Amino acid sequence: MARKRTKQEPAPTEGNRLAITPERFVRLYRLLGELADGPRPRSALLKTLRLDIRGFYRDLETLRVVGIQVTLREGLYHLQGDAEAARARLPFPDVRLTLAEARQLAKGRARVHRWLQERIDGWTA
Repeated sequence: MARKRTKQEPAPTEGNRLAITPERFVRLYRLLGELADGPRPRSALLKTLRLDIRGFYRDLETLRVVGIQVTLREGLYHLQGDAEAARARLPFPDVRLTLAEARQLAKGRARVHRWLQERIDGWTA
């Protein structure tokens, strides 16, 4: 039986692929989880995520750059769209692969396999 195809979000372009730390990824993931549960005031988000104001606004900017919309209405932050689709757009931290591991992951026929193989070919040419 064939797998059901789901609508895929367009892949991020090179211009909006960000390098982030594992700690920041966890924080962004948790922020999206909090917002998925419903609108939240900034003070609650700061407390839950143990963030200062500057870090909070930097995280909101990161979400905006990768195409995740968070809006402020009547003092509450709202996640626009589906939480799982938003999580899928999060930049993933460097997993520190060896070249052999990257080549193994590049085997396949999907768009992501071709994308990775093109990067490997370009960097090793």
